[in-house]
Amino acid sequence: MNKAGKIVSFNPPYAIPGGEIIIECENFKIDSENDFGCFFNGQAAKLIGASANRVLAIIPNNLETTEVQVHLENGGERSSSKSIIVGRKVAGEMHMVANPAVDPSDNSIILTRSGSRGQQLPATLFRLSADGILEEMTAEVMNPTGIAFNKNQLYVTARADGEVCRITGDEEVLPYASDLGIATGLAFDESGVMFVGDRSGTIYKVFDYGNSETFAVIEPSVSAYHLAFGPDEQLYVTAPGLSSFDAVYKIGKDGFEEIYYRGLGRPQGLAFDTEGNLYVAACIEARHGIVKISNGGEKAEIFVAGMNVVGICFTRNGEMIVATNDSVFSLPLEIYGTLLD
Repeated sequence: MNKAGKIVSFNPPYAIPGGEIIIECENFKIDSENDFGCFFNGQAAKLIGASANRVLAIIPNNLETTEVQVHLENGGERSSSKSIIVGRKVAGEMHMVANPAVDPSDNSIILTRSGSRGQQLPATLFRLSADGILEEMTAEVMNPTGIAFNKNQLYVTARADGEVCRITGDEEVLPYASDLGIATGLAFDESGVMFVGDRSGTIYKVFDYGNSETFAVIEPSVSAYHLAFGPDEQLYVTAPGLSSFDAVYKIGKDGFEEIYYRGLGRPQGLAFDTEGNLYVAACIEARHGIVKISNGGEKAEIFVAGMNVVGICFTRNGEMIVATNDSVFSLPLEIYGTLLD
């Protein structure tokens, strides 16, 4: 019998480099007489644990393809290979603290280098074109956090100044709304009305010409509010804290909130697909990455393995864009987001 056994499946089915995945296997021999290991496109993975029917491995860096071949080895014998989709790195040296945003006019992706509060960096906004070219935007916004488009117009929250800015032509920065506390989360409803999350505990509804009013009040966050509208036209909010049992809130048009799902560690960026499933950058049952919550909130499971994930969005090509606190990855999953209809 082959001492390397057989790979049966991966849990979760997708990952980015650095993520922890469980490899379900059969008859993998673990002994001190022979070297054993797990390999991704020929690169040895760091093993966190291993047994005859389960291996916990860290996805290696610098993989050259998104469809990665995985095999086990023991004493010179190797298992048959099985493929897994691993995100391709498309940008590095970022400092994302919320979702990226897709420009509906050309499918490019807006990224941020946010910096610590009050820190003015030489370049803070970037555009990643659909063909993979990363360019600095000359528009200067201190501590850009939430970013969102409304009718092809880009808006950015500047958390240090408590304001929202409108970016024109990647160059001009126009203050749009102010006095919004520690402005972090940003989203638009189906009518184009802006909502801004102040991580101190307030969600503002912002009207034309920057006039605002308090829309809802929920518990404060230790880092940021993250906002997204669902296909039901309700506002969904995460407010990461220090608990491993944080919630996703659902806020109706009357401003009253309810718990949509509870049981996540440090939930951050969130996005819906066209089937009503919600994807959240979070930890669930001590597993880190992107959590998929079924339509209605009845079921949640880890969907993409990854560490330090802060944001997510979907392109018109069905790519899932996953942002960590320093890098951005693309996964070709043929999942389409509601904001791109």
